[in-house]
Amino acid sequence: MALADEEPMTTQQHSTTSGKKSDSQRNKKRLQHSALAAGAALAVVVSVAGAAPGAGTASSAAPTKPKLRLVAASDSVTTERYEGEPGVYLDLGTYVTVDDVPLEFKVTRKSYKDPVIAEQIIRKGGKAQAKRLPPGMVKDFAGLPGFLEVSFTNAAGQEVAKSKGTFCPNNASGRIRPDGPATSHFPESCSTNPFTLGGVWGVEKGWATNAGSVDYDNPLDLQAGEYTAKVSIGKVYRDFFGIPNDQPTIKVTVLPPSNGGESGSGGGGGGVGLAARSSAHHAGGHGGQGGHEGHAGRMSAPPTSHHYGPRGADMPTIPAFPNALIDLGTANHLGDGPGHTDGSRVAPALKAAAQRPTGRAAVPANVPKPDLRSLPAWDIAVTDGEDGDVAGKDYLAFSANVWNAGPGPLVVDGFRKPGKDLMDAYQYFYDANGKQVGYTPTGTMEWDPRIGHEHWHFTDFASYRLLSADQKEEVRSGKEAFCLANTDAIDYTVKNANWHPYNTDLSTACGEKSALSVREVLDVGSGDTYTQYRPGQSFDITGLPNGTYYIQVIANPEKRLQETNLDNNVALRKVILGGTEGARTVTVPPHDLIDVK
Repeated sequence: MALADEEPMTTQQHSTTSGKKSDSQRNKKRLQHSALAAGAALAVVVSVAGAAPGAGTASSAAPTKPKLRLVAASDSVTTERYEGEPGVYLDLGTYVTVDDVPLEFKVTRKSYKDPVIAEQIIRKGGKAQAKRLPPGMVKDFAGLPGFLEVSFTNAAGQEVAKSKGTFCPNNASGRIRPDGPATSHFPESCSTNPFTLGGVWGVEKGWATNAGSVDYDNPLDLQAGEYTAKVSIGKVYRDFFGIPNDQPTIKVTVLPPSNGGESGSGGGGGGVGLAARSSAHHAGGHGGQGGHEGHAGRMSAPPTSHHYGPRGADMPTIPAFPNALIDLGTANHLGDGPGHTDGSRVAPALKAAAQRPTGRAAVPANVPKPDLRSLPAWDIAVTDGEDGDVAGKDYLAFSANVWNAGPGPLVVDGFRKPGKDLMDAYQYFYDANGKQVGYTPTGTMEWDPRIGHEHWHFTDFASYRLLSADQKEEVRSGKEAFCLANTDAIDYTVKNANWHPYNTDLSTACGEKSALSVREVLDVGSGDTYTQYRPGQSFDITGLPNGTYYIQVIANPEKRLQETNLDNNVALRKVILGGTEGARTVTVPPHDLIDVK
């Protein structure tokens, strides 16, 4: 089913300098794009027995190209301009519908020295062909840039704002007619991790996916009043995909700030809700889990002032996703629950084995094993510390990711020692049919009570070091225990990549303090990001001389985990420290073609 399992297809410097981050800068990463899918489905309550994704009636003249159209779910949207905010965070509820055949892409890069290559996958006669998108059309793994164009005019007909948005085909989606496939086999978001290596995008036929994206870094500066939004798809994409030039118009009402605080329901065409809900958690590059309250009402409040990282233990992300495309036909909101996989983003908690393994520990020689690989550090900045750090010092903070290139998943179960906040950990192994065929002891899990953690950590997953310019002297070091979660889709084109990993957030991955056992999994193709917003995720650089250093990220540092390859566990990122005490700076040169600090 996955492209990763197919044979290869034939296809026709500057630096960034940063001082200490302000609160607003720290907020930027936590809500990046509306590819974060909702914990609700666009689904009609009609069972299509045996319908495979994209299945349909075969014929001698079966179409090979998807038919795409731009539609609006509603002709009006109401939002609120919150006091003190620079603008409004608006989702107009526009969708791309797909018919005839699925819309499907494979996006790759050979290395960080090579550009991103995007190919549209066309299936004909049981074979897959690749049609390469023009050079420069796709620059990263977040989607198709400049796809959605919006012009806002006021009551006098004057254009007061315009925007261009990136389209992620893996946005919140659902079927739009009863005979559409019951579930989607495509991934549920587009990766924004700068070191992503491979992605798969797609929309099933008979489905629609959210065409809009909410840019939290650049809100729309619309004052209270009435506006008309005209929405269209960029000409380069219309020409390439053969999309009609539909231009739906939507009435936009911006209300002045109210005295009631946050509004908890969605706008007419979909809202941006940020109210905390126990069932909703952000999952980094994979996409968020969340619910949405419906069509009537107002959009919810914009991001708050607290800084949260993409791990999402602190604050859930509630993305923009209407419950139904009312204008397109009858659709009902199934919500989350067992078997509700049409767009459901909240996975059940993974369960550990019922008891400790018995018998002799053994790992068959030919069993599929994980391949843990480190990514270069990013999101690098000098800060004055986070919760748990010592005040009055300078810290070099960063994000770090370890991912699993497969072909086997990393599965670790912890079993509690009686009366202690400590578990014995075991790594499990499975054959190609998913049958458990071996296990081995692999260290411990410990309960981490620190604010921002408060869950069970596996103690031998990764470590960080700050090396001198010659990469020989270790000037700072830190070993951070991890709760394993599939936060980022790093390469969904590798063999056995799981496009629908279960534990994509901390609530389903790390367990409660009262747990007797915990299962933590890093699935094939996914990575686990810990960010600078986590206590312990930084180096104390107070008193450290200015100059060149390297952040070293090491996966499986004690080599206790069984892997297919132990030679690719280390990644380095060059940094240059400057400034003076209390006003330190960091310059981060590009890593090959990846120019992010």
